[in-house]
Amino acid sequence: MMTTMTLDAVSTVRSSAYRKTAWRLMPFLMLCYLCAYLDRVNVGFAKLQMMSDLSLSETVYGLGAGMFFLGYFLCEVPSNLILHRVGARRWIARIMISWGIISALFAFVETAWQFYTLRFLLGIAEAGLAPGLLLYLTYWFPSYRRAKMTVLWFIAIPLSGMIGGPLSGYIMTKFAGFHGWAGWQWMFVIEAIPTVIVGLMVLAYLKDGVHQATWLTEEEKALVSKELAEDNSRKVTHASVGAFLRDRRLWILACIYFCVVMGQYAITFWLPTLIRNAGVADPMHIGLLTSLPYLCAIVAMVLMGRSGDKHQERRWHLVGPMIAGALGLTLAAVFGGNLMLSVLFLCLAAAGVLSASSLFWMLPTTLLGGVSAAAGIAGINSFANLAGFCSPYLIGWITTTTGSSAIGMYLITGVLCIGACLVLRIPAASVNR
Repeated sequence: MMTTMTLDAVSTVRSSAYRKTAWRLMPFLMLCYLCAYLDRVNVGFAKLQMMSDLSLSETVYGLGAGMFFLGYFLCEVPSNLILHRVGARRWIARIMISWGIISALFAFVETAWQFYTLRFLLGIAEAGLAPGLLLYLTYWFPSYRRAKMTVLWFIAIPLSGMIGGPLSGYIMTKFAGFHGWAGWQWMFVIEAIPTVIVGLMVLAYLKDGVHQATWLTEEEKALVSKELAEDNSRKVTHASVGAFLRDRRLWILACIYFCVVMGQYAITFWLPTLIRNAGVADPMHIGLLTSLPYLCAIVAMVLMGRSGDKHQERRWHLVGPMIAGALGLTLAAVFGGNLMLSVLFLCLAAAGVLSASSLFWMLPTTLLGGVSAAAGIAGINSFANLAGFCSPYLIGWITTTTGSSAIGMYLITGVLCIGACLVLRIPAASVNR
């Protein structure tokens, strides 16, 4: 049927198919990841009250925040391979329901070891969601359309900051002392409830592939399936585990994303603290101010994603935001005592680092296909998210030791610059499409 259509007719069917698929899937996938990120980083707001209530140090907080990523690291590749085998719908639902329950249990933490244990279990429960959703996008969108979709999905990160900051501040302020619980305890319970509800909705809403897409016509299904098959034919599928592990490009990609994630979690875990250190005491006001960097990040992510697809250029669209993020973190640390300048440079840092977080994924999803994509995406994300352990722990240890978080920010700046240099080691011809 497709061979008898004119070019104009094919273009019309193509536009219709991808438009309908984007409207059907992207808002819901963004909602899933918004819940994930909110439950992952709301510990940054709990810190404002929780650490003093439980008499825990900055080092304990940093280690606890990072423990999440050890569990994440151990279980991410197996989780993504299971998703590839049993289907996204059932496995994503399992992930969300289990981590929502664990997140609510943080309300009952009383000791450092309970804090460490629940953060570790939360990482195990959530392992596979981010790479699973990235893999899921490859089931619906070919490479030349995926940067925009990936950016739209990653907008859930700054959205969670915009929504979660004021929401967390409000809950911690208004619910403090209600029924004998502290505000941070109510925050963990209230913010976990939507995750469980959305997890149950996944079972009814998501489909496992184009063949199940009830919103597409048979003509549209045929065209999308054809384009996905052509796109996958140009990707690498490793013949063995050994060949997979020997692929030098995978290790370079993992190191690049490690550097990006170091910057990402420096912002998400320490942004409320940095704003407090600039002179803001009220949790509600801190929450409102944290939304500004995330708003700037949303604008930057959309513009960079569109530009990347328009020009079909991937490397410099990643290098530029990484350098901007490094510059923003450095200047935010330098002017840490000036609220206006600190927030301004944190806006630059968030815009750069969060844009890099989304644009990076155009590299591995363009290079890999099949089971190699499932394992590669999860492996890269798993290794790189060890930075989620290193970043908060190092900054927490440095802050405890020196009494200042500025040195930790300078360290993250150096790491981002190293990552930007590594991006240029990837051959342009292999990813610019």
